[in-house]
Amino acid sequence: MAGPPGAAEPAGPGLRRNRNWRLFWLSQSASVTGDIVFDTSMLLWVARIIALNQPWAPAAAGGVLVAAALPALVLGPFAGVFVDRWNRRRTMLAADAARAVLVVALIPLAFPPVAAHVPRLAELGIVYLLVAAAASFSQFFNPSRFAMLGAIVAEPDVPRASGHLMSSMYAASIIGPPLAAPLLFTAGVQWALVINALSFGGSFLGIWLIQVPSAPAAEGTGIEAAPAAPAGYWRELGAGLRFFGTSPVLVAVTVGLFVTVLGAGALNALNVFFVQADLHASATLYGTIGMAEGIGGLAGTMAAGRVIARAGAGRTFWVGLVLSGLAVVCYSLMSSLVAALAVTAVLGVVLGCVNTAISPLLLAATPQHMIGRVTSVLTPAASVAAIASTAAAGVLASTVLRGFRATLAGVTFGPYGTVIAVGGLLFVAAGLAAMIPLRRAAASGPAGGHGRDKPAVAKLRRHHGSAPQADGLVDRK
Repeated sequence: MAGPPGAAEPAGPGLRRNRNWRLFWLSQSASVTGDIVFDTSMLLWVARIIALNQPWAPAAAGGVLVAAALPALVLGPFAGVFVDRWNRRRTMLAADAARAVLVVALIPLAFPPVAAHVPRLAELGIVYLLVAAAASFSQFFNPSRFAMLGAIVAEPDVPRASGHLMSSMYAASIIGPPLAAPLLFTAGVQWALVINALSFGGSFLGIWLIQVPSAPAAEGTGIEAAPAAPAGYWRELGAGLRFFGTSPVLVAVTVGLFVTVLGAGALNALNVFFVQADLHASATLYGTIGMAEGIGGLAGTMAAGRVIARAGAGRTFWVGLVLSGLAVVCYSLMSSLVAALAVTAVLGVVLGCVNTAISPLLLAATPQHMIGRVTSVLTPAASVAAIASTAAAGVLASTVLRGFRATLAGVTFGPYGTVIAVGGLLFVAAGLAAMIPLRRAAASGPAGGHGRDKPAVAKLRRHHGSAPQADGLVDRK
């Protein structure tokens, strides 16, 4: 899979003059747009077509998110070591090609004449299986992308690159969800699948055109030197775990993300039902929630550089989680779509700052040769939280809380709003849990006492984020 001929472009300062960065940014911007259309369409497909009018519809919709998160738990701990061994560019190319094929394999099921001959539960099983298979390849793609960015972007440009990538994600959030819902209900889900397959093709092309510098560079450039010979899988994994456990920044970010994803999973699983039952809006308007968050997130990423410069990345992270949790609780109290959109836009602003702050935190704490193994801890932790929260939210809303109504201080809570409010409180708890270790790390110096690895350090966390949806905190791929 060798790229086109020509000398590799050095990761010199200045994003505008960095051809590799431009190709990377364009390809990943196209990819995340396709992903957002795909994610929204999958939830609506299951909730409003496959499981239409079924009492188990919330659990079925949550199953899509569980299927996407489970591979991170199963493969995440093993993938990291191999990502640190393999050629990362080739790993990304292979993963993009495989995911495009898997998405195309779902297209026949989207046509009613085919779906009519497939039992409903079997149809759900096929959707879950192919979503899980695509997510399995993402376990190798995401840390490889993390590492590649560290090799093609010079250290002084990393914060700006992080902001640009997050801005692209939120811009896609503005475009994607409003496009996905009408597209599904008018043209059919097959078009969302086609868009996502094409987005993987665009990502493949952009990565193929990138020339990754291979020669060792001077200290501080962030260019990856040739890896050492493998020392054995378990010894390499153990070294990564020991490094992770001694970094207060990595531990604090992981704990914060774990608890946050617990809350975000409930919101993701039940939001389509909340829009209809509590906000009294049509399912076709579900995409406007993502659009509002995207608008707010775009504003947040634009302001994040100044916020982080004044407050520091650690403080921006934990304070932002507390504020975003309060915004989610306010969202759960809304009874009209207009008010909910306003609150969601504010939530997006805060999360834009939080997601941008994660990159500098991990940048200072993770050496380049440890990226895969660090993500082998971060990714499964987020996966456990996502699986637990989405499964619990769907089951509770479908069983114990079905028909639930409670009034507190004049405010009526239904089953969906109640679960979402608890999710918001988990955001607050995540911020408070991360506060003390991040404050101590900031006081002890760069990287929480570790300092930068020499000669190279990792530049960014994995693709949008994440993270971990709240969009940047739950990885889309």
